[in-house]
Amino acid sequence: MSGCTRIGCLLTALASCICIASAGSSRTAKAEDGGQGKAGDVVLFWNVENLFDCRHDTLKNDYDFLPEGSHRWTHHRYWRKLDDISRTLAAVTEEEGQWPALIGLCEVENDTVLRDLTQRSPLRRAGYDYVMTESGDERGVDVALLFQPKRFRLLGYHAVRIPSLENGFRPTRDILYASGQLPTGDTLHLLVVHLPSRAGYHRGSGRHRKLAVQTLRQAVDSLAGKAVLVMGDFNSEPRDPLFRRLCPPLRSLMPQERRELRKAQGTYFFQGQWGYLDHILVSPDLYGKVREEKAKAVRYPFLLDEQGHPWRTFRGPSYAGGFSDHLPLKAVLIGKYPE
Repeated sequence: MSGCTRIGCLLTALASCICIASAGSSRTAKAEDGGQGKAGDVVLFWNVENLFDCRHDTLKNDYDFLPEGSHRWTHHRYWRKLDDISRTLAAVTEEEGQWPALIGLCEVENDTVLRDLTQRSPLRRAGYDYVMTESGDERGVDVALLFQPKRFRLLGYHAVRIPSLENGFRPTRDILYASGQLPTGDTLHLLVVHLPSRAGYHRGSGRHRKLAVQTLRQAVDSLAGKAVLVMGDFNSEPRDPLFRRLCPPLRSLMPQERRELRKAQGTYFFQGQWGYLDHILVSPDLYGKVREEKAKAVRYPFLLDEQGHPWRTFRGPSYAGGFSDHLPLKAVLIGKYPE
């Protein structure tokens, strides 16, 4: 795909969308232990695959993502990736008739990359503010929430620390909690997660994910009776037993039956198979307010490589020039909104 084609499509998609005020101020969450629109409110989650800037972040192992590092991560490649993320969100906007109200992201390095994305890339015209975590993950990747202040009036946010070190594991990503008021007047409680990796499929990685899910369940239990939406990369398939710790009290928007999963192409392709590592779950009172009561992978042709798989940014340390090794996941909340 040529650079001219990419830029032309990006500008076309952005020009077709409604533009609102420029992005607001940034915020970083510090950890704490322990009138109806045609499409409704679009909620999106996306693992954007190693969104690093090109500078060393003190005390983080980000050396691979420097211009002289193994991945040869240059400013040109960095800004191209920001443009690609903007292009994808503009395409969702063109399809749904409005910018996503809420966007959960994971594998973002720091405040710099989110500030560049929301204020210096083509996405600046969409008016997003954001909050993010600042966890102890050794690589320096975190989770974040982008939101439009007019569609989600932020009431509060903090990070929930997973007690990894106390249980013999390396630090992992914090869980991001945020609450806000929707145009309906209802308060929505959000949790954005990126659970520990399945790397090597060793027993320890499974135990670490269970610990993270236990921490997540405690956070969900503290919000009993409230409207809750959880989204993230769980590094686990929908039929993984760990979801029994979450469902109930939550309900999954992902395919559940084996036959349905065999037909679905999911959000991630690994070792010749599609799967759902990314999930959106909601509290029972929200379930009936989700369009079709399910979340769907975003499968625009430009997000796929020649084999029809997610067009990755990297294959190992080699630059592949794509968007991400994950596809975005979308759900739409339907409600009655004031004029």
